[in-house]
Amino acid sequence: MASPQSTPVSPAKEALLDECRAALGALKILIEAAAHALQTRVTKDAKLDPERLDPERLDPERLDPERLDPERLDAEQFAAHGFAWLATYGAALEQLFGWAERLEAAGRLGALERLILQAGFGEYLAQCSSGIAMSQVEIVRPADLGLDEKALGAFETPEVRSLIARGNTAETRAAIAEEIRESAHFGDPGFEDETLDAMRDQIRRFADERIAPHAQDWHRADRLIPLEVIEEMAALGVFGLTTPEAYGGLGLGKVAMCVVTEELSRGYLSVGSIGTRSEIAAELILQAGTDEQKQRWLPGIASGAVLPSAVFTEPNTGSDLGSLKTRALKEGDRYLITGNKTWTTHGARSDLMTLMARTDGGETGYRGLSLFLAEKPRGTDDDPFPADGMSGSEIPVLGYRGMKEYEIAFDRYPVPADGLLGLREGEGFKQLMRTFEVARIQTTARSVGVAQNALELGLSYARERVQFGKPIYAFPRVSGKLAWIAVEVMIARQLGLFAAREKDAGRRSDMVAGMAKLLAGRVAWAAADAAVQIHGGNGYAEEYPVSRVLCDARILSIFEGAAEIQAHIIARRLLSA
Repeated sequence: MASPQSTPVSPAKEALLDECRAALGALKILIEAAAHALQTRVTKDAKLDPERLDPERLDPERLDPERLDPERLDAEQFAAHGFAWLATYGAALEQLFGWAERLEAAGRLGALERLILQAGFGEYLAQCSSGIAMSQVEIVRPADLGLDEKALGAFETPEVRSLIARGNTAETRAAIAEEIRESAHFGDPGFEDETLDAMRDQIRRFADERIAPHAQDWHRADRLIPLEVIEEMAALGVFGLTTPEAYGGLGLGKVAMCVVTEELSRGYLSVGSIGTRSEIAAELILQAGTDEQKQRWLPGIASGAVLPSAVFTEPNTGSDLGSLKTRALKEGDRYLITGNKTWTTHGARSDLMTLMARTDGGETGYRGLSLFLAEKPRGTDDDPFPADGMSGSEIPVLGYRGMKEYEIAFDRYPVPADGLLGLREGEGFKQLMRTFEVARIQTTARSVGVAQNALELGLSYARERVQFGKPIYAFPRVSGKLAWIAVEVMIARQLGLFAAREKDAGRRSDMVAGMAKLLAGRVAWAAADAAVQIHGGNGYAEEYPVSRVLCDARILSIFEGAAEIQAHIIARRLLSA
């Protein structure tokens, strides 16, 4: 296999950075042209102006969002979602370039990092030019977006053509494979913060020693994460990472949350996800709770003494929260909850439910929905819901098993009136919406952790498995898969970290968080699928951890907003921005 030293696959650092910078400018113009072409199909009384596909004549002004036609947007879903993916690629490459620039300024842009930059730009630019895989069965072509030969010709500048030609080639993948083969180092994450580096090392050691050796047994036995592991996580501060110190937390930002979540998910997705329950509950209470609610619940959540669960979804609603039917009827100084919920993660062993119910039966849609902080006793395997007015059963699932999923039926389940979040009826959907950014940023980190786990499992197996007299890593179709996974994991990581930095800075980050989750979910599934393929028949055996990683990876493009819903939201935001 060729090495970076023997194969001249990358230009000088300065030339590569200059090419990438120029390519970003060309891609931005292509995205603008696609936006205009799509707007003519999804807005009222719009007409296509051929000149707006000419980069020299582009008008940066957007159309009036009031003219967006929801029915047309639904009818044009394939194109609209493809546009969302095109814009996501643009955002991803912008953050990959920013990562490389920061490393270069710090003197840390090494050979592997340059190769990752080159391969990432080359592959994503090539897909923008010829077709982006939204899923394994859906490829959106430029023509689907209304882009003609003139628009593509303007996009394919000399820099773009050069990066495509030299980007994700066999030689580049071979060079990356040589870099990662022995060191199992996959590139500098570029944290630029010694505290984050130290935190990453600490959580990685914990994951390697206390999670990874047992995760497969927990998965196969369909066991809950042992309480002693949860207690150790609590001692590390996992459940109070971003909770202010005044309430017993560490007061860190969402970037720290990403670092910790990725490393825990690299050990086992469910362990990385258990912190999500605490993070979202704390975010809800911090943003919308009363002072009394903050004092009552936040210290326990931060310490791990209180384990929350989110109780939102109903059997026939899925992503359509406006169709929720569970009722909360006020009687005196309490509300009585009646209705059915499903896909409640960690529902039995939790102590606190953030529960969505309709307090105004005369309202439809999102109006009339309220959020409750509903206390409950912890359940056991034998008696999962030991409270009057509440019953439920487990939903068997393929993966993501460490917390278990439940259907829950409420029959006049009592919640004290002071359990109404913020003591404000009808604000539930708005309150929940304000947490979506954080949930999607954290899901991105979980996806990156799962993809990183798949990469490491695939690399370890490929180095050890001998066929035809040599390790299978020597075969380019094996090592090349792993090389590309290393590239795309870094891309997804950088986009997620950018969303976290934006959130930490107090800037709106819902769209970039959605883009990060959209991309990272696909990356996790692709990485797990490739790692199973590398394992061959053994990858299909339950005794091998990679089989669990495949099952876990599949959920990541479904929960916290299915990929199709996410793409639709991104497209709508971009077309009305």
